[in-house]
Parts: sequence; C-alpha cells; structure tokens
Amino acid sequence: MAGSPYVMEYRGAFEFALGPEQVWEAIGHTERFEGWWWWLGEMRIDGPGLVPGAVLRGLVSPPVPYRMQVTVRLDECNAPARIDATVGGDLVGPASLRLAAHEAGTRAEVAWSLEMMQRPMRLAARVAKPLLQWGHDRVVEATVAGFRRHVEASGRRGAGPGGAGTERP
Repeated sequence: MAGSPYVMEYRGAFEFALGPEQVWEAIGHTERFEGWWWWLGEMRIDGPGLVPGAVLRGLVSPPVPYRMQVTVRLDECNAPARIDATVGGDLVGPASLRLAAHEAGTRAEVAWSLEMMQRPMRLAARVAKPLLQWGHDRVVEATVAGFRRHVEASGRRGAGPGGAGTERP
C-alpha cells in the first residue's frame, strides 16, 4: 500500500501539558468527539469504550466535496499508553496512538496509512495528491489544537464539559 497515490501516510508527535492518564481519560469521552471536531458526524461506538474489539463509526467530512464513512476497530488498547486500530469503510488501513510521559506532560505519537477507497477521492489523488495531503495535514493540526485546548482546560478545572476544537482550518 505504501507509495500508492491513493494512500495517505501520516506520522506526527504532539505534546500535552497533562499526564498520560488524563489524556487517555479525555480520549475515552467518545460521546464528545462530534462537539470537539467539526469534520466528524454520526459518531457512535459499538462496545464498552476503549477496549479491544470496540468499533467506532462515523462520517468524516473534510474540506473537500466528499464524505467518508469510516469504522475504527480497536485491535489493542493498553491504558494509558497504546491503541492499535484497523480503519475500514471509505478509508482502509492501520492506525496507532502511543502516549508516554514526557517532561511535564505527555508525548502523543500517531501514525496511519490509509487508502482512499471512493472512486472520486482516488481520482483526486491521482491529479492533486499534494493538495489532498496539505488539506489532510491542516485538519490534523486543527484537530490536535482543539483537543489540546479541551484536554488541558479540563485538566485545570476537572472533568467539565468540552466544546473546544470546533474551528475549521
């Protein structure tokens, strides 16, 4: 799959001012995802939370004229350090999250290799892959910035409601 024009590869590392347990707890609030991220809709989870075998389902609406139905099957979950998942639907491939204590907080490392399955997205990837990658990376940046604001604000005031992170790139 790597090297294919239809595959979005991503690796990134981000730091948060809270410990891994607090970051993991925030990630576990899947019922808040749609409020945090403008690009996610119809979110639901089949299973009891962040545990192996649970499946997250949602509609991804990036800043391109296509919507993508995705499932994220949690293959391995080791709180508060690791999630390995398999993405299915209109995007297909492996994804991972690693959390580790780092200085005064947490370092989060994410990686995925996702093949676009929709015909229009595959066509767009053949003629404008750099533009698609640029848009993808802006959505990741906005997603992380919004999550950071939410998790760090919640950490300062306790487990209050989250609404940050809804801005568009």
